[in-house]
Amino acid sequence: MDSVFKALADPTRRLLLDRLREHNGQTLRELCASVDMARQSVTQHLDILVRADLVTVVRRGRERLHYLNPVPIHDIEQRWIAVFDRPRLRMISAIKNHAEEYAMTGTSVPTYIYVTYIQASAEQVWRALTDADLTAQYWGHANVSDWQPGSDWEHRRVDGSGEIDVFGRVLEAEAPTRLVITFDDVPDAESSREPSVVTFLIEPHQDIVRLTVTHEKLPNPEMLEGISQGWPAVLANLKSLLETGRVLPQAPWEMTGSHT
Repeated sequence: MDSVFKALADPTRRLLLDRLREHNGQTLRELCASVDMARQSVTQHLDILVRADLVTVVRRGRERLHYLNPVPIHDIEQRWIAVFDRPRLRMISAIKNHAEEYAMTGTSVPTYIYVTYIQASAEQVWRALTDADLTAQYWGHANVSDWQPGSDWEHRRVDGSGEIDVFGRVLEAEAPTRLVITFDDVPDAESSREPSVVTFLIEPHQDIVRLTVTHEKLPNPEMLEGISQGWPAVLANLKSLLETGRVLPQAPWEMTGSHT
């Protein structure tokens, strides 16, 4: 937590976070231009933000894209703000407002990234993501597939109806470190849009695991709003289940078109 406050104490670093809030997923060159600062200085500030987990870096070919990570802000809110019954998840609220701006301007919807740390092994996290019984516990839906590249997967309700709310295809599966799936709630025959893509990256980090969830190719701001609420809830439940054996006392989120 100290590293977060140290990072936020500098006005330049707060400005960089503001720039990423305005336009997430920027390269170093774009950030240098947006704050009118030398490359070396921006790099040093970004390194501090990355170490504080306020910024996540994702490689796309030769480029390194920088994304705002709301988790540390959420942790601060939970520790010092939520107890006073103030509005929860201010960072996610900012993302929601940004989505509304995109809806008004017609600009393409950005990628959503969420990073969390779980006291578990990579194998345990992989199993939690791919085992139908475990996903039913923390998500409220059973994710069903053989998890082989090219195979289909289904997000099935566990209320006895067996209805499928989300489905897709497994694009990549490298147990226990990387899983890439398409994510859609509209049958192919009824939709001309390209399905969104979710990447789960599982990285051992000392005695814990760093789990990065990247949700990209979002079709509209409404879906961004839905997953901005859904992923934090789902992943908090996953973390609680693996670390304590219990899920959190909250209703599971559904991230489908009917909720966006």
